[in-house]
Amino acid sequence: MRPVARMLVSAVLFAGLIAAPAGAAEVKAGDLVITQAWSRATPNGAKIGSGYFTIENKGTAADRLIGVSADIAGKVEVHEMATRDGVMTMRPLGKGLTIDPGKTVKLAPGGNHLMMFDLKAPLKQGDALPVTLEFEKAGKVKISLDVQGIGAQSPAGAAPGGMEMKKMPDGMKM
Repeated sequence: MRPVARMLVSAVLFAGLIAAPAGAAEVKAGDLVITQAWSRATPNGAKIGSGYFTIENKGTAADRLIGVSADIAGKVEVHEMATRDGVMTMRPLGKGLTIDPGKTVKLAPGGNHLMMFDLKAPLKQGDALPVTLEFEKAGKVKISLDVQGIGAQSPAGAAPGGMEMKKMPDGMKM
């Protein structure tokens, strides 16, 4: 192989390695598939953290997220964030979060999300945070939130809109 071709192949392989998302593993629970589980790091002394993930219901019946727990927090709730009459509000979803059949529900900054109260330690970038989700039908499911940087807007390897960005050797993205 010519040196230029060898360099190009090496560059493409290297770019693929560094652009590969470090995201949490896919977790299946009954008809539900949970992906892109992540959280933001918190500053020292913070007592509140957040968590995000995507739930796809591949079944023919609805399921509902009815509870969440994490050893690192005194209490975890599913919250809704909405803007009404120009005022942003946040409140717990007391009756849980429904995932209709054939639908995908995304917990993300600015929308539905986990609120973790009374943190026992800061959430540190690079850590994996164990969380237990409880569904009405699928039961209890353990997932791991990949802790990103303090200002992160999406899981590692994904653009804010959820589309994965790949870096090319010349700096271009596709």
